[in-house]
This record gives sequence, structure tokens and C-alpha cells, in this order.
Amino acid sequence: MNATATTNESAASDNIVTRRLNLADPADYPEADVVIFDGDCQFCQKQVLRLSRYDNNQHRLSFISLHDPRVAERYPDLTHQQLMDEMYVVTHSGQRYAGAEAVRYLSRRLPLLWIMAPLLHIPFSMPLWKWMYKQVAVRRYRWNKPVGEPECEDACEIHLKK
Repeated sequence: MNATATTNESAASDNIVTRRLNLADPADYPEADVVIFDGDCQFCQKQVLRLSRYDNNQHRLSFISLHDPRVAERYPDLTHQQLMDEMYVVTHSGQRYAGAEAVRYLSRRLPLLWIMAPLLHIPFSMPLWKWMYKQVAVRRYRWNKPVGEPECEDACEIHLKK
């Protein structure tokens, strides 16, 4: 199989992930903030489903897997490694928030997260939130590795070595 066919299959499968999860796509809601997440990660999928529910069909957020080729086209300044390390939120105006800063931003954006906003905005607390986010991010594949799913074995094994 050639590289183009592999890329096309990957793009199709990543679009299937967001469609299967019934997530708003950036193409459908161009005014929405875009959440870029790891579509190969079961843990990440669960978290973006939660964010989608918190959005409550207001279409403030749209979602795209970091493995979708559109990400490289739309956000060439974000490297694959950056996207693997942290979830990103890109606002309609182009502002980028990564990891804990993205969570902090979303706590102001989504009314159901407003209760978390005061805690996340304690002065000088961002280093702690970043450290906590990193601890979760580096363990995400370990925590939600689907048992016996062969398509996950290769991808999960790569990330479990970290």
C-alpha cells in the first residue's frame, strides 16, 4: 500500500471517529472554537464527549482528531508532538490554548464548568495545573487501554513506553 492510500485511510478513519462520537466538526461550525484531541485515545474520546455535553448543543465548540490531515493544513504551526502532548483549543480569532491553559479557558467558555473557574484561576496556580495535566496526559493510554483490541495494541504500546 502506498503512502497516499494510507494517509487517505487515516483521514477517513479520523473523520469516522468524530462522526461516530457524534461530535461537531469544524467544517460544520466555522464560528466555533476547535478542540484538537487524540482521536486514537479512548481516554481523550471520553473527555471530548464530556466537553460536547457541557456545550449543550450551543456549538461553541467543534472537535477534530490530531490525526486528521486537516489539522496540519489548518494549524501548520502546531507540531504532531505538541498535539500528542496536550489537547489544544483554537479560538475563532486564532488564539491557542494548550493543556491546562485550555482547561482554564474552557472553564470560562462553558457555563457548566464555571464552578471550576475560581479554582483554576487562583493566582500563581498555573504551574500546579500544568504539572497535574501532564501527569494525566502521559498516562492516558495506560489508564484506558482497551483489553484485547488488536487495533490498539500498536498505538498503545508506543505510548505506554513513555
